[in-house]
Amino acid sequence: MDSPELGDLHAETKGGNFPLLARGRIDSPDAEVTLEDLEDGEKGIFIHARYEKLRLKDFGADVRALKDVENYLDRMLVILNLSHTSLYQILREMLEKVKHGLEEDVIDIEEAMDALYGHKSVGILAKTVHGVTNVDSGLEFDQTWLCALCELPSITRRHVVIGRLPRPAYLGVTCEDVQIVILVVASTKEKSTKTAVETASTFCTILSDVEFRLALHEAKTEEEFRTLIRNRTQDLIKDHGRPENRKSQLQLPPSVFEESEHEQSKCFFGRGIVQDLKRRLQFYWSDFRDGVLGPRTPQKVTSTILFLYFACVLPNIAFGMLNDNNTNGSIGVKKILFSQCAGGVVFAFLGGQPLIILLTTAPLALFTKIIYSVSQDFGLNFDAMFACVGLWNALFLVVYSVTNLSNLMKFSTRSTEEIFSLFITFAFSADAIRDTVKDFNDNYFNPACLRSDTSANLSNVTFFGNQTAFVPCQRERSVLFLLLMLGTVWIGLTLFNFTKTPFLTAGKREMLADYALPAAVLIMSLFGSYVFRNVKLQSFKYDATTQLFRPAPLGSLPWPAVLAAAGLGFSLSLLFFMDQNISSALVNTPSNKLKKGPAYHWDLFLVAVINAVLSVFTLPWVHAALPHSPLHVKALADIEDHIDQGHVYQVVARVRETRLTGIISHVMIGLSMLLLPYPLSCIPAPILDGLFLYVALTALYGNQLFDRILLFFTEQSAYPPNHYIRRVPQRQIHTFTLLQLLQLLVLCVFGFSPIPYMKMVFPILIMVLMPIRRKLIPRFISARHLAALDGH
Repeated sequence: MDSPELGDLHAETKGGNFPLLARGRIDSPDAEVTLEDLEDGEKGIFIHARYEKLRLKDFGADVRALKDVENYLDRMLVILNLSHTSLYQILREMLEKVKHGLEEDVIDIEEAMDALYGHKSVGILAKTVHGVTNVDSGLEFDQTWLCALCELPSITRRHVVIGRLPRPAYLGVTCEDVQIVILVVASTKEKSTKTAVETASTFCTILSDVEFRLALHEAKTEEEFRTLIRNRTQDLIKDHGRPENRKSQLQLPPSVFEESEHEQSKCFFGRGIVQDLKRRLQFYWSDFRDGVLGPRTPQKVTSTILFLYFACVLPNIAFGMLNDNNTNGSIGVKKILFSQCAGGVVFAFLGGQPLIILLTTAPLALFTKIIYSVSQDFGLNFDAMFACVGLWNALFLVVYSVTNLSNLMKFSTRSTEEIFSLFITFAFSADAIRDTVKDFNDNYFNPACLRSDTSANLSNVTFFGNQTAFVPCQRERSVLFLLLMLGTVWIGLTLFNFTKTPFLTAGKREMLADYALPAAVLIMSLFGSYVFRNVKLQSFKYDATTQLFRPAPLGSLPWPAVLAAAGLGFSLSLLFFMDQNISSALVNTPSNKLKKGPAYHWDLFLVAVINAVLSVFTLPWVHAALPHSPLHVKALADIEDHIDQGHVYQVVARVRETRLTGIISHVMIGLSMLLLPYPLSCIPAPILDGLFLYVALTALYGNQLFDRILLFFTEQSAYPPNHYIRRVPQRQIHTFTLLQLLQLLVLCVFGFSPIPYMKMVFPILIMVLMPIRRKLIPRFISARHLAALDGH
């Protein structure tokens, strides 16, 4: 496996005094040997099982590992499409291929099958090698591959067969999702370095990497299969042979926020930015190449571009409508689309971590409303005040980046990140719920609809200033609003989770999941605009005369207003700082297996420059967005499904770290300005709210805080086999969850407060989450349990 803590597990079974249910695996019912075939009328037997931990082979120092690969790679037998789904029949087919290829040795199939199984009448393999993780906390088996060992006295040479099933199959309790089976046949007279176990350990080390196994699943020919193994071996030789990877010399920095001695710079200012550039510049051209080359890469990149386009352009329209109402038309849809396009393209080209997506968000829209309220209260020019606050914000961000303040994120843990992520999920959901309630109040619960005299339904009068408007009863609009919003969510989530169904093939299921969001938006837009075209729904306002590049009159602000803008800018900078860094931390979480590294300081500096330019022209601000950035990573990832005790969980195999998706999708967003007001106005407003709910719900997948909240309502016997459930007492788990919910509640009270000025405190509260986690939480939860609950 990838980590030195992971390894292979060698299991050996024989007749003895260990109960079968403790450590046994019964093969498929199709097997020719079953427990029913007991000898001498026995009604029950016992099986003794013994597990031994095998170390991963060190290809930089182990000569035998290299010789094993060199000797067996060319004559290794490969079966790309095994025709059976029973393990017994699979192994028999592999042995038949070994027998067919033998020149010197003579092999008896029945003798070999007896050697493979521990007892003639029991369908349990005698010797196997499994991949396991977290050995000290309960042996989590890697269910996707299996290695069986066969030792015979009648042969003189070792033989290796690797078989690949066309699709994952259930081959036993600890092999519930197997697609690769390895068979090692060796002589019982071999010396210790050439035994079946040693040979199996070599090939299991090669196959232990999840990304590499995914490449093997995609191989078209046997020669391509062998080439992949040969290349993987060469990579392991280079990797294990590097001085920094020798265990005796392993002195790597524990995180990207700490430097090794030879990397330390004499100048404190800008040190983090320089390190980020050194780390990322070497991968710059590969960021483009990785978006073109590789198995299924064009398909993944295309689907991700469409996902980003719809996931960004529709919230832009929604926030554009919100800002237009909050600022009396000063900031509208046209400006927000331009900000998204310009900021997104610049960041995708120059950003250190291109998988981060910039977006204007609900907290920024609320902050814009606060600035407008302040401007109205004190008679200030809104454009000038907005620009001044934005420039102060940019200045503070530059100071944070050059003074390496992002190093504070080493104190941020999974707890802080997931609390903030769940708050953003609530913010998206709240926007959708608020719009739904408003539509029902305006239409379904309209006073005209409540009158008993239906002939007077058009006489309801509402006063807007000095004007009178007739508001008819239009309950059908609210019903259609709810139908389109929930329909968008239902179609999106159904297609997103289609990979977990047995329908169609694996490739088609994955394609439907990749295009879940675009398909949901287009299908429901067709229903709303054509099928129900007689029901008139509200469309967004658009002012074609809006000037994009008119500088704000900064000179009109008096000096007290400039000082007040500095205070607002400081509060806003804290929001930017936490949003940007938490989004980057969630993108670069170890479970995503990114290889090119983050760039916290440089990305923060670049965001400051982008928003300084936007501020001058009163264009909306943008920063790293949740949950769009983590969802961008998932969209570019190849996922491997693992099954543990009946629970299905997904593991990232590899991620295509490319700039192309961000560049192309934001160029498309810029071109969308040519589609205003039509045909973009054909997308009904309820679908925008459906998109908010879809993004909010899909962001819950993998959020450990949300998973632990569900444990409050889950029967204990149905708890999933997560690592923290095995290692932490239930009371401690629930205590930690309640403490997180308390912090989340405080954030929601200030973040969703109807009092505008209370929202200014919200960014400071986000910063306070880190010292709370470091100083207060350990008083309630022990350090050992916190490591399990709050670690990546």
